[in-house]
Amino acid sequence: MALFSRSARNDAPLHPQDTLTTRDGSELTFTFFRHAALAIEYKGKHIYTDPVSSYADYARLPKADLVLVTHSHYDHFDRAAIDAVTERASLLVCDKTTAEGFEGECLVMRPSETAAPRDYVRIEAVAAYNTTEGHLDFHPREREDVGYVLTLGGTRIYIAGDGENTPEMESLRDIDIAFLPVNQPYTMTVDQAAEAVRALRPKIFYPYHYGEVEEKTDLDRLVRMLEGVTEVRIRPME
Repeated sequence: MALFSRSARNDAPLHPQDTLTTRDGSELTFTFFRHAALAIEYKGKHIYTDPVSSYADYARLPKADLVLVTHSHYDHFDRAAIDAVTERASLLVCDKTTAEGFEGECLVMRPSETAAPRDYVRIEAVAAYNTTEGHLDFHPREREDVGYVLTLGGTRIYIAGDGENTPEMESLRDIDIAFLPVNQPYTMTVDQAAEAVRALRPKIFYPYHYGEVEEKTDLDRLVRMLEGVTEVRIRPME
């Protein structure tokens, strides 16, 4: 797979971006907002994950073709941000708890389900939950929060949502790009993230959903632990 970065665009975007080439030679651009909020542009389509109003001015961004929500916590699900970035033709994909706020006007995905709701994307829902004693209530397994694997141009992108490393996560294969949360105590520790990456073996790993808590994530240590395993790209997601 040809995966490479291009320099920031000449129009100096407000938020940092990486542009990559997918397996089929198409161009794909990530825009990094904050926390777990991302945008993906692919073949003129605009995909947003976990949009939150305080992380970007969504009313001024291109309208969404697809919005993905991993779970119902306030730092992932913001109805105002979704309303600002969507239009009638936009498709909303979300977990079952978030779906309760949309009266059925979304595609609900449960763990292990797959869908191809548009001809340019395939979506796999992956269970997302906590496993450490004392942390289980942060993201309980029975609530059925999810992460997503998106296949765009043959490239598989895993956006994990919230939780710790789980058997469902570590059983994924052929992941090209992985976004994993490293935010103590609510998601993975540095050691857990390193363990997950060693199992997933992505070509590129983006730590995301870190910061905004007292216990800071030691990103330098995480990079050292994964030297020779994958390319770790640190982008400002705090």
